[in-house]
Amino acid sequence: MPFQVSPGVNVSEIDLTTVVPAVSTTEGAIAAHLSWGPVNQRVLVDSEDRLVNIFGKPNSNTATDFFTAANFLAYGNALYVSRAVASANNATSGGTGTYVTNEDYYNETYTNKAGHGNWVAKYPGELGNSLKVSVCQNANAWESTVSTNYTVTKNTSTVTLNAANTAVWGDIVNGDILLLGPDKEQCKVKSISAANSTATTVTLTANYTGNTVSNTAVGFTRRWEYFNFFDNAPRTTAYANTVGAQGDAIHVAVVDEDGLITGVQGTVLEVYPEVSQALDGRTEQGAGNYYKNVINQNSPYIWWGAHNSGMTNAGLRADLGTNYPGADLPVTNSFSGGKDGATPTGAQKIPFYNLFKSAEDVDVSFLLGSNADATLAIHLITNIAESRKDCIAVLSPERADVVNNNSYEGKERDDVIAFRDTLPSSSYAVLDSGWKYMYDKYNDVYRYVPLNGDTAGLMVQTDLTRDPWYSPAGFNRGNVKNCIRLAYNPGKSDRDQLYKKGINPVVTFPGQGTVLFGDKTMLAKPSAFDRINVRRLFIVLEKAISTASKFTLFEFNDEFTRSQFRNLVEPFLRDVQGRRGITDFRVVCDSTNNTGEVIDRNEFIGDIYIKPARSINFIQLNFVAVRTGVEFSEVVGQFG
Repeated sequence: MPFQVSPGVNVSEIDLTTVVPAVSTTEGAIAAHLSWGPVNQRVLVDSEDRLVNIFGKPNSNTATDFFTAANFLAYGNALYVSRAVASANNATSGGTGTYVTNEDYYNETYTNKAGHGNWVAKYPGELGNSLKVSVCQNANAWESTVSTNYTVTKNTSTVTLNAANTAVWGDIVNGDILLLGPDKEQCKVKSISAANSTATTVTLTANYTGNTVSNTAVGFTRRWEYFNFFDNAPRTTAYANTVGAQGDAIHVAVVDEDGLITGVQGTVLEVYPEVSQALDGRTEQGAGNYYKNVINQNSPYIWWGAHNSGMTNAGLRADLGTNYPGADLPVTNSFSGGKDGATPTGAQKIPFYNLFKSAEDVDVSFLLGSNADATLAIHLITNIAESRKDCIAVLSPERADVVNNNSYEGKERDDVIAFRDTLPSSSYAVLDSGWKYMYDKYNDVYRYVPLNGDTAGLMVQTDLTRDPWYSPAGFNRGNVKNCIRLAYNPGKSDRDQLYKKGINPVVTFPGQGTVLFGDKTMLAKPSAFDRINVRRLFIVLEKAISTASKFTLFEFNDEFTRSQFRNLVEPFLRDVQGRRGITDFRVVCDSTNNTGEVIDRNEFIGDIYIKPARSINFIQLNFVAVRTGVEFSEVVGQFG
C-alpha cells in the first residue's frame, strides 16, 4: 500500500478476475472491384443487401468480386470491403471527371478545378453520371409569374410564347413546371428554343390535355421542378434573422436523372430543405446548417464543389449582417465524366489489400482472394497472412484453369496444380479447386465465380455452428450454397492428385449437392498444421491467450505473477479441451523457464504444450468373413 504520513485508512482494490477473452474468428476481408462506394477505405458489410446499398449492383466487369463477397455473406455477417479501382473517375456537374476516393481524400486533398462545376459525385464510377442536382435559391426561383401571352393547343407538346421584345426564355428553365390554360394544368418544360426576339418555342415533356388557349391569354405561373418536395419557398433562417442577415436559406434536390441508381428515371434521391448559405448558419436546434457541410456530411451521392452562380456572398458569415440575394431561377446541373476504369490487375489490387496488413488496425480472420493471380496470391500469403499470423488467405485457381478448359483429359487438374506450384508453402493459406456457375439475379444471367468466398464462408459457418477447430469440409458442414454446377468437378483420381498438392477439391455428388471435400492448408511439409482445423485452433489459442497476456506486462516476474498466468490460461484450455479442440495440454510458467537470466532481461516466458485434435480424412473399413465355429476373440485385431 502507499506510504501515509499521518494516521488514516487507505482503501485500494486489486483485480484478480482477469480471464482469457473470447476472440472473433468470423470476419472476412476483400479488396474488390465494384461500381460504387468509397475507395481505399475499409467498410464493414453485414449482408448482401448492405453490399448493394454501399457499393452498387454488379455488372459484367464487377461481378466476380461482387459475388465472391456476396457468397461469403451467405454464410456469415461480417466482411470488410476495400473498393479497388484503376483509372476511375468521379462524375462532376461541370462535365470533366475528377478523382476523389473517399471522405479523407476529399477533406485533405480535393480542390475544385476548372471544369468540375458545382458538384462532384461522391465516389468514382459511371453510376455518378446518372446524378443531377437542382438548387432553388429564393422565392422567385421557387415560383414566379411570366407576364406574356402564349398559345398552347390540346394534345400537343408545344407552347409558343409571344415575347414582344422581351427575352422570355430567360424567365424559365428546363424542368420548370408551367401552369397553363384555364384549369392551370401542370406541364413540365423539356426544352426551350429562342428562335427570335419575339417568339419562343417551349417543348413539354408530355402533351397538354386541356382546352386550346388563344393568343389573348396573358401570363402564367412557373414553378421549380421540385416544388412539390418542399413545404415552402426558401426563406431567411431563424438564425440569420437574429443576427440581421437576409435570404440565406436554399433548397437542394439530388436526383437520379437517368435511373441507373434506382431503376426509375427522375427519382428524387434526397432533399435538403432550408439549408443555409452562411458559413455560421445554425438550425433552430443549434446544429450547423451551412449547406456545404450538411450535404458533405449526409449525402451518400455528392460532394460540394463550388458555389452555384447567383449565390452572391455564399460562404460568408451571417453574423456580419450579410445579405444573400440568390438567383431568380433554379440552377440545375447534370453530371458526366464518371468512369469505372479498367478491371484492376492483381498487382494493382495489392495497395487496397494492404489496408488489412496490420492486426493492430483491423481484426480479420480470412482474406478472400477472389480471382487473384499468382502475384496477388503470393502477396496475400507472404506479406499479409504470414505477417499477421492470425488470419488465412483463401484462394482459388485462375478462371482459365477451370472454365472451359477441357482440351484434353486432365487439363483442368494439370493447370490447377501448375497454379498451386507457383505459390509458396504456408499453413496460413487454403486453396480450393475451382469456380462455380451461379445465377446473377441483378442482371438475369448466369456467371462463373471463384469458390474462395464459399470456402471461407464454410469456415465461418463452422465457427457459428460448432467451433473454429472443427473441420469445415464434408457432408456435415461443407455444403456449398448457390451452385448450379462446377466449372471443374474432379473425379477420384484427380482428387488424389490435387490433395497431395494441398488443394482442397470441391465436388458435386449426385443427389448430395456440392461439397468442400478437403481440409488441407497449403503447408507442404508433413505437420499437424497442414490441416485447416489445427491451424485455426492455434490461431484462436494464440489470439485469445496473447490478448489476455497483455495485462501481465509491467508486472513483476515472480512466482505470484507466474501463478496468476497459469491460473489464467489453464481454465481456458480445459474449456477448449471439453469442446473437443485439444486432447491434452500443459502450461509451464515457473522458475524452470523463467530463470534469473530471463528475469534480468525483463522477459517473461510461458510455454504452452498442446495436443491438437485431428480430423478424420481417411476411413478404412475391414469386413472379415469367418467360419461358423470360430470364436471372434480368436480373430479380432488380427487384420487391419
